[in-house]
Amino acid sequence: MINNLVKTKWSQKKTALNSFLSIPNTFTAEIMSEQGYDALTIDIQHGMIGFNDLFTMLQSIRNSGVTPICRVSGLDHAIISKVMDAGALGIICPMINTRQQAEQLVQDCKYPPDGIRSFGPTRANFSVSSNYFYEANEGTFCLAMIETQEAFNNLDEIASTPGLDGLYIGTADLTIGLNQGKLVPGFDRKEPEMIEAKKKILETAHKHGKVACLHCGTPEYAAEATKWGFDLVTITNDVRLLAGAAGAHVKKFKELTNQDHDESDKDTNPSSY
Repeated sequence: MINNLVKTKWSQKKTALNSFLSIPNTFTAEIMSEQGYDALTIDIQHGMIGFNDLFTMLQSIRNSGVTPICRVSGLDHAIISKVMDAGALGIICPMINTRQQAEQLVQDCKYPPDGIRSFGPTRANFSVSSNYFYEANEGTFCLAMIETQEAFNNLDEIASTPGLDGLYIGTADLTIGLNQGKLVPGFDRKEPEMIEAKKKILETAHKHGKVACLHCGTPEYAAEATKWGFDLVTITNDVRLLAGAAGAHVKKFKELTNQDHDESDKDTNPSSY
């Protein structure tokens, strides 16, 4: 049986904790994998990561037991197949706006009879399971990102797609999409209309027996989202964690040595990204 910690958490009605990897480096990936997350998502869409980076990063986090997820760059059969063959146990696909696109995502992620995925698990057959073909459809998962007004309008149609495991809220883009650019993109929105929108996506997912996932900027917001009932919460990424820690140290040093802050001082609060 495929060891997928995230699916185990879901079966136990527990919230899984995830973070994103955007730095194309095996050592930072390995460090992140040893911090206690349930999952780590290698971000091809917005991270500075190519397939060769992803492949070695998957290898570097294997021994930790975290569930390796990949956010692909788009609805692309070839890319989805390749990252799953490399050992990704979950797929997050951006900009899923219609039922047809959600159905195509499922088709790309599943072997027949549930989909059209081509068989060739070059690494997964060794790193995931020697019985991979028979276990992959149940042992992996696919999540559709809800990020636009169109997707929000089509929530029921998307969430009811057979074989789709859940909805993943892309908070920054959803903020832009639902407010036509009037609000600055950010993760931990506290405006009543944004909280209401997130809860509607959550409720729609659960109504159709799907999981609901939320991208957050801080542990405080992620904890609140867990109380709302989200099944997976993401807390920022390796870039923002590094920038935040480094910036905080520099700021503290300047305070302790009575140095004036200059133009190089930047907002390193990850919730603002």
